[in-house]
This record gives sequence, C-alpha cells and structure tokens, in this order.
Amino acid sequence: MSNDRLRDVTQRILNAADAAGRPPPRLLAVSKTQPADAVAALATAGQRAFGENYVQEAAAKREALAGTHPGLEWHLIGHLQSNKAALAAEVFDWVQSIDRPSLVDALARHRPTTRGPLNVLVQVNAEGETGKAGCRPEDLPALARRIAAEPRLLLRGLMSIPVPHADPEQRRPAFQHMRQLFEALAADHAHVDTLSMGMSDDFPIAIAEGATLVRIGTALFGARTR
Repeated sequence: MSNDRLRDVTQRILNAADAAGRPPPRLLAVSKTQPADAVAALATAGQRAFGENYVQEAAAKREALAGTHPGLEWHLIGHLQSNKAALAAEVFDWVQSIDRPSLVDALARHRPTTRGPLNVLVQVNAEGETGKAGCRPEDLPALARRIAAEPRLLLRGLMSIPVPHADPEQRRPAFQHMRQLFEALAADHAHVDTLSMGMSDDFPIAIAEGATLVRIGTALFGARTR
C-alpha cells in the first residue's frame, strides 16, 4: 500500500510539474503523528525525507529507525518552542520553521560541531494571518542576514502555509507572493534553493507557482492517527 501511494503521489507531482513547465519539486513526506512502522514502510518504498511537527516525537522515530533505515532526512515543519531548540538542533537535518531571531541564536549555539551546518528555512506569514507562526515579509531580510552570519546554520530558503481557503485556487496569490520573496532572497544569498509550499490538497498550484519542495501527508499515509 505504501509503495502504491508513493508511486501515485510521485506521478501526480511529475504531472503537475510537466503541466506547469517547471522542474519537479522534492517530496517531503509529512509523517507527524504517524507511527514509526508507517515511516519505515514508506522508507522501504523509497522515500527518504520526512517532516515532523514535534521535536520529541521525531527524536523517538529517528532513534527507532536508525538501525534499519539509516540516512533518512528529518525536517521540522512545526512551530518550534525556544525550550526545544537544543534538542531540535541535534535531531533534525532541516528546520523549516524559523521565524524569530531567538531561534537563530539557540539553534546555532546547540548544533553539534560533529555534524554539518543545520539547513534552515524561514517561515513567512505571507498574508499576515492573525495568530499564525511566521515572520512578516518586511522582517525577512534582517532575519535572513542573521541566519547567514551563523556558521552552524545554512540558509536554504523559505516555507509558508497559506490561509486554508476551501477553494485551493484562492491560495494561488499567496504562493505567488512567496515566489517573489524567494527570488529576492536567492539574489542575496548564495545557498538559497528551496521554496517549501504546497500540501496534499493544493500542491499542483504550489508547483505551478514555483515550489521546489512539497509537503505531503494525507495522500501518502491516509488520515492521521491521533
């Protein structure tokens, strides 16, 4: 079943990219709340990158799978509390949800020197949605410069979650805004290559608007267990 779902999602990504005349993006399997054996099944089917919302849940899965599935790539895509930054800096290969200077300082301070720099994305609240995580677009340049100044961090790009309009087509302007911000950031920072946007119900639109990484959960794992 995992193999069938992965094959189906991969083909849908390729079809969307081909229709838009764009390179196919990377697939991040959103494994939050899924058990380790579900991650293992998808890894056996060929998926390598997994996204988690909670630091301790991800740490447990990474430890459980380290022996049987080494080399998996773990991304934090959920809001990061400052008191979890030290563990996050050790557990993850990527943190996609940096949105404030205090996280930059904490992650850089705690990233083990035995590992390469931590790949990071700035989460942007592109639409100014009240109560949503993410920095304001106008604060992005300064936050990016702060990240770029840290040798233990590597600025790779941007992440965003649009307002969940019932009609996914209404999310297109937010994706277009994110692409503009991404292109401006890439012009100023050499390693910027990742625009993380698009989920199970809107990834074809995100791909058309420039996503280089899509975050897919339900289409790969089915409904989440809670």
